[in-house]
Amino acid sequence: MKHSLLGAIIVSFGLALTGAAHAEPLTDKPLVDAQWLAQNLGNDKLIVIDIRDVAQDVDPYAQGHVPGAISARYSEAGWRTTVNNIPGMLPPKEQIEKLIENLGVDNDSHVVIVPAGTNASEFGGGTRVYWTFKVLGHDAVSILDGGYAAWSKAGEEVSKNPVTPVAGDFKASFRPELLAEVKEVQDAIASDTNLVDARSVAQFIGKEKTNTVRALGTVPTSINVNFDKFYHADKPGFASAEEIAKLTGAASVSDEKGIITFCNTGHLASIAWFGLSEIEGLKNVRLYDGSMAEWTADASRKVVVN
Repeated sequence: MKHSLLGAIIVSFGLALTGAAHAEPLTDKPLVDAQWLAQNLGNDKLIVIDIRDVAQDVDPYAQGHVPGAISARYSEAGWRTTVNNIPGMLPPKEQIEKLIENLGVDNDSHVVIVPAGTNASEFGGGTRVYWTFKVLGHDAVSILDGGYAAWSKAGEEVSKNPVTPVAGDFKASFRPELLAEVKEVQDAIASDTNLVDARSVAQFIGKEKTNTVRALGTVPTSINVNFDKFYHADKPGFASAEEIAKLTGAASVSDEKGIITFCNTGHLASIAWFGLSEIEGLKNVRLYDGSMAEWTADASRKVVVN
């Protein structure tokens, strides 16, 4: 018998009634600014995770980081993995729990994620890691709005001292309602659930594709809300709730029947998920982790060119 990927994940994460208890966050805001972070650096509950990647052989963390921040590079630390030959997926429970534990995170920690903040796609590392914490049942998580670029622009203190964390006791309490798989996407095609393709217009209309996707085009009935509309690199900072409401209004996105965001491998989709769910506050927003890489892996699944 062939089991669904979501079913396998649920079994893996052990959706027992005895889920891990997670304490109240330091703030309920999904985005915090540099001033808030600077004021809370001395709090024992705060864990700052710098996810910036090495660029052109330069380690940005070594060049300077938020004091006390722990380095866990987005592309290298293990935030995503290949599952059933599909790249960029949420890792199995034991693997992702161990990563987060080794970063010093306890169930009562408040995590602040620090991307570079240089552009929308890069900031998507922050939204993807944020979604990971949320789907693991950890609400005490925020992203530094504008990332390290905003921290530098604000003139806040910078450290060059590396931090070696003491392992925490983080345990996941999985939330399947934040994750979509093929079955949910198929159901959405046949219903009024909004499918939001967060990729570029060129990929949405079938003019371009990445090497992770086997066919040009998009999922039937989907609409395009381009990922780069959610972030202002010049500011730097994420779009406001009002700006996102205008985007969703123009695209006729409604959460009445739910929303599923997708892209190529679930990276850009996390930007749209974060904007719609966490900033605009729409309900029942899921992220299709496998996205077009998984959808097009089976040639029997229909793809449309707009």
